[in-house]
Amino acid sequence: MVSRIGKFLERRLNAAALRRWSKRAQNAQALTLVELRSLRSQARELRLQLDRLLFEADGKLALPNIGSNAMQLPLYTDWSHRPEIWRGPIFPQGASSVQTRATIGREGTLFHDCRISELTYRQVRNTSDQDLAPFGLRLDVFRFDGSFLSLAVDFPNEVCAGLSKRHILRLDCSIDLETPIEIFARLNIKHGPNLEQVVREIPVSSDDVFAEFDLAYTKLNEKRVEKVWLDLIFEDPEMNQIVLRDITMSRRPRAEL
Repeated sequence: MVSRIGKFLERRLNAAALRRWSKRAQNAQALTLVELRSLRSQARELRLQLDRLLFEADGKLALPNIGSNAMQLPLYTDWSHRPEIWRGPIFPQGASSVQTRATIGREGTLFHDCRISELTYRQVRNTSDQDLAPFGLRLDVFRFDGSFLSLAVDFPNEVCAGLSKRHILRLDCSIDLETPIEIFARLNIKHGPNLEQVVREIPVSSDDVFAEFDLAYTKLNEKRVEKVWLDLIFEDPEMNQIVLRDITMSRRPRAEL
């Protein structure tokens, strides 16, 4: 009985809060600047909590599960990660006339050197029964007067823990292209003042779309690894639609020789 009364009261309080914010939104144009500043601060705090709730709720109610980390991983994988863009809803979901250094979620950044941007991005819902990732990222490129377009994806600090020259990092992708282009993956590892970079071409025409980075051939200072990120570089992207349906990174130790 107590539980039923509690749920009833909670519904009434939620309904009252909704009516209060609806009224504030309707009357926003008539409010003073001081009142608007105060309400804007409250609204932003409320939206932050609502976005957190929606992220978790959508993750349990949608298929494929939002937040899912289901992956096909090599044997002996000791770390793996699917970035937020492909795992859960981001805000904003899209943008047009995207400027360079535009952030996409908390882990992605888009770079280009166009004078006039005719580039858009949008997070899309994956619906194929072959998709493991809940979301994809669609890039629409129209006229492109720049020399480069790249998407930088940051990885969490967990990948740095214990990272050594014995490791192989593997990038697995699912990519749809309107027109075939070359795509390159550049792995970046910051260790102390130095930066290791390893570039691999992504075989988008192959059935197995992946690239591997063997750290044995780098000058990695294993004791000073600070940050790891990936650059996806798109060659001649003009008048093309690029859908990155899934991106995952995994780490495994190399077999002893």
